[in-house]
Amino acid sequence: MSSEPDAERDAILAALRPVVDGIAATFGPVCDVVLHDYRNPEESVVAVAGSLTGRAVGGAMSEIGMRVLARGDEAQDELNYVTRTRGGTLVKSSTMVLRDSTGAVFGALCVNVDVTAVTQVHGLLGALAGLGAAPAELPTTTFGNDIDAVVDALFDVHQSKQRGSWAELDRAERLELFGGLDTRGVFAVRGAVEQVAARLGISRASAYNYLSRARAAHDTSTGGPA
Repeated sequence: MSSEPDAERDAILAALRPVVDGIAATFGPVCDVVLHDYRNPEESVVAVAGSLTGRAVGGAMSEIGMRVLARGDEAQDELNYVTRTRGGTLVKSSTMVLRDSTGAVFGALCVNVDVTAVTQVHGLLGALAGLGAAPAELPTTTFGNDIDAVVDALFDVHQSKQRGSWAELDRAERLELFGGLDTRGVFAVRGAVEQVAARLGISRASAYNYLSRARAAHDTSTGGPA
């Protein structure tokens, strides 16, 4: 039997399911809308309309969802941000967090719109007008139904910022790697510590040790728990 908070959250999600279809129908095939229940990060997608990001019911949260999950009840809506998928599509998105009556974050409603063609037209008009400024480099994000693929993508991004392999990193750089992954919500996912440890070629115990030290360093620098 569901607890009272869970019953309330289930009711909110149920009320939003027709909203998912309505928003997607309004924008057409350039849009998809995804409803997430963060109580189950590995299978957070509970409703989806549209196929822009290839999501399916029962799929995992994206990198953006991990970031929201990491911020917990401090998370805020993220509106009208533009990223690039790994396939090169430019996507303008809005992520609106869902809260229960206590203010606790438990999910999100995400709207994604393909703006690739709009951006190309904008660039063409700018060139014709003599405004040839180079477009800003956009962050790449991973949308996928497999949580392991999302964790791997985040790991690759953070490792690429380091100056060498794990064996070549000093203690501060190793803590920075684990702290960065933790800030992005990677370790909120079940089994992520083991997955990262395998990618680095270190033991599970070593990975947990570095994660603990990174969190302690973060708490010291911020004056309190994260």
